[in-house]
Amino acid sequence: MNDAATSQAQALARMKRLALGLLVLAAVLYGVATALEERHPAWGYVGAFAEAAMIGAMADWFAVVALFRHPLGLPIPHTAIIPTNKARIGRNLANFICAHFLGTQQVLERLRGLDPAAKLAAWLSQPAHAARLGDYLAAALRYGLSAFDDERVRHFLRDTVLARLERVDVSRVAGQLLDVLTANRRHQSLLDEVLLQVADLVEDEGIQAKIAEVIAAELKYLRYVGLDVVAGNLAAEKIARGVCRVVSEMGHDPEHPLRLRFDDYMAGFIARLKDDPALRLKGEAIRDEVLAHPELAAYLQGLWSQLLGWLNEDLGREDSSIRARVTGVALTLGEKLRDDAGMRQWINAQLLEAAPRWVERYREDIRRYIVERVDAWHTHELTDELERNIGRDLQFVRINGTLVGGLIGLLIHTLTQWLRG
Repeated sequence: MNDAATSQAQALARMKRLALGLLVLAAVLYGVATALEERHPAWGYVGAFAEAAMIGAMADWFAVVALFRHPLGLPIPHTAIIPTNKARIGRNLANFICAHFLGTQQVLERLRGLDPAAKLAAWLSQPAHAARLGDYLAAALRYGLSAFDDERVRHFLRDTVLARLERVDVSRVAGQLLDVLTANRRHQSLLDEVLLQVADLVEDEGIQAKIAEVIAAELKYLRYVGLDVVAGNLAAEKIARGVCRVVSEMGHDPEHPLRLRFDDYMAGFIARLKDDPALRLKGEAIRDEVLAHPELAAYLQGLWSQLLGWLNEDLGREDSSIRARVTGVALTLGEKLRDDAGMRQWINAQLLEAAPRWVERYREDIRRYIVERVDAWHTHELTDELERNIGRDLQFVRINGTLVGGLIGLLIHTLTQWLRG
């Protein structure tokens, strides 16, 4: 039993003693009044008060006890009401909650009056709240990381990743990737960049000198007449001019034959990657060779450990970059949402639109859960829990019954004496 339950049980015991004490006091008072009634008429009034007080106290004691158990252990009909009707109580409680708290119209009216988007914006736009959110998320991340930092998790992830990679069709995936990368002739931009780099290279004086030197070395027969260097320089210059001319032509003509040939080549290569059995087998062989290498498993495990270590180290610092980033994002989101009435209206509209579906979807689940939970609750446990929570207030019924009963008895005795003249 926790501290709250212990405190409730102690308060209930005190109230029971008080109610019982009043009953005992009424009984003692009744005995004294009966013994002294002949000495003075006033004792008759005291006796009437005490007698009615005892009757009221015992009647209300019976009523209170009958809620939770059979009075004096006697199986009197219509007693032990709560244990006997536990299943019906669960159904009625579930129906009451679903009808009065989870009705579609009640939820919608509550959402309309609540303006959740404005409340969220006001909460997030306060730096203290944004910082608290960052602290909560950082603490949750640290807990999750500590749970994942386990050899069993690392082993599972390693085997899962490797098993997943073993099923990858490398050739087809590469073809699909290239298909995306070359959509809308995006590969032509890459060709432009390559051509510009080639043009820059051949225009470089050092490269041209190297080309001229290589060409001159091949024209050995002109060396004897001293024309090998001249021919090399001339050839290098023509090569540079030719490359620049081709680059210029292709730059101004999207339908240049070389561009179209490049398109055809890429399309054919992508088709082969997707459908050519030989390329597929070669890709699978490369994949299996890489996956079989022991260094890959060690690399994956080391990568995982390094990632967890970095995250843990960052989240453990007072100036954590992750916590600061989460706090900054939350604060910015709150400020923007606070200043954007249209966005707040959109959020509220989405909630109002989605609420009926969610309420109607889960209302019956909540109803069944309440019924099943009450039905599964041990009878003594349920009775003790209810008595602990409401029994103290019910003891006031016994106390009030003692006092009110005594006053009514006194009133009846007074009227009787008055009528007798």
